[in-house]
Parts: sequence; structure tokens; C-alpha cells
Amino acid sequence: MDAVVLAGGIPRPDEPLYSYSNGEAKALIDVAGKPMVQWVLDALSSARSVERVILIGLSPKSNLTCRKPIVYLSNQGKMLDNIKAGVAKELELNPAAEYVLFSSSDIPAVTGEMVDWLVRTCAETHDDIYYNVVRREEMEEVFPGSKRTYTRLKDMQVCGGDVNVARTAIVNEHSDFWSKIIDSRKSPVSQAMLLGPSIILKLLFRQLTADDVIQRVASKLGLKGRALVCPYPEIGMDVDKPHQLEIMRTFLAQRSPKPSPASGARSSKPKTTSAAKKKAPAKTKAGPAKKKTTRAKP
Repeated sequence: MDAVVLAGGIPRPDEPLYSYSNGEAKALIDVAGKPMVQWVLDALSSARSVERVILIGLSPKSNLTCRKPIVYLSNQGKMLDNIKAGVAKELELNPAAEYVLFSSSDIPAVTGEMVDWLVRTCAETHDDIYYNVVRREEMEEVFPGSKRTYTRLKDMQVCGGDVNVARTAIVNEHSDFWSKIIDSRKSPVSQAMLLGPSIILKLLFRQLTADDVIQRVASKLGLKGRALVCPYPEIGMDVDKPHQLEIMRTFLAQRSPKPSPASGARSSKPKTTSAAKKKAPAKTKAGPAKKKTTRAKP
């Protein structure tokens, strides 16, 4: 499977990360000695399931590296336009491509193992849309103080993941609906309103499940969808605010081996001393929440 990485956003003066970006793309903000998107490219480079990367919003002048073949596309403006451009380029390069993996550029803690888990899990079925969610308790265990936005479901509280899979044939259909879903992605209530009264009532009375949401989206579009409860909080830990950036700087500085002084590698000292706890990933299957979970290799 090929991967489309969305890296087109440039923080505006009224946005939280503007002072960190120096007028450049958010994806190039330094995180523990590397541009944020470089961590994502390193993960895709090590993922056995990824053959090629299409990077949208940056150019070869960004001095990024990737061990897989990489194609650069310019920013198309809105996220949906970037997604469409990525799929169009994918089908140009490989007309037989049935699925494509989409990743944001602001999840620097993701690893190749996590990407391989996702592709392997999606391959179990032949749905049109696969959407990741992460349980609150697992997110807060690994990244305490991250202050994600959670949706209260029937059996768990979740936030959305930022690596997902879709069938290439569906991306250009129902553009208006996709655009509204994307624009409201930070507001569970706004998304519920798009999906209809029954979803709103289930949300209010905490009878909504992750599968309810994806099935309602899919049914509105005449598609088949599958919700995945992801055992890796790193897939949902995107960097939107300064405190999240500092968490990731500390987390990745601790995870990465320290370079030798003679190597000439840059060092990146975190601005704060707060550290996210790092534990081994948990062996978890998509399904109902358990009372207690531990992170072990799936």
C-alpha cells in the first residue's frame, strides 16, 4: 500500500503554533532535533507494508529523507483537495491501486510497527473506509496532560486517530459531505449533527458506539465502513498546541538514542521538564473496552 502524507498547513498568526513555525509549514517545526514530518517519514520508511510515499504541501527543498520512493505535491489549499490530489497521483503512478493510507504530518511518535499493524488489520476485511479511535485511558497513560478532545461513547471515551485507510475509488464521491465531516473533525457534536437525530440522541444518552459512527457515515454514502480501536495512542497524539509540542519533544528525546558528540548530529533540548510516560504497546484487539489494559506488542 502507498501512503499519502498531508503536510500543507502553515500556522496563521492567530493559531497556537505560529511562534514555533517561523512562517513555514507546521510539519517542519523542530521536534527533538528533526522536523515533525521527518519522524512520520521515518516510520513509513521502516513500515514493511508501505511501498511509496506521496507528500503533499512540501517540496524537495525541505531537505527531508525517506527510504521509500517519495513524490512531492504542492499544497492544494483545503484538506479535502489535498486528499483528492494525493489519490489522483496514486492512481497515476499505480492505476491498479485499490486502497491508500492517509497520515497527517503532526504525529511524530508514530512508528513503522504501528503502521504495519493498521495495514494488517485493515486487510482482514474489504470495507471502503477504516477509521481509528484511541481509548482515553490509554492515551492518558502514555501522554498525561495532552488534553485531547474525547467523545463519550457507550463503552468508552475516545479521540480520533490520524492514520487511516480508504478505498481509492470513493475519494472523489460525495465531496460536500466529506468536506463538512473534515471541517467538523475537532467537534464530536458538530459531526453528530451531520449524521442525524438518532446519532445525536445516542451521543447525548451515551448509547453511541464507535461502530455506530462509522456505519452511519458509510450508510449515508452507500459505503461499507469499519471502526478500529487502536492500541497505539501515538497514532492519535497529534500536535496542535504548544503544550502538546513540548510533550512530544520530551517523549521523543527520551525515546531516541543520544548521538555521539563526534557525530555532528543536532541536539534538541526540551523547553519543559514534563515527561510523557513511555510504556510498551498493548496487545489489544478492536472491540469493547476492558476494565484494565496493559500495553504489550500486538
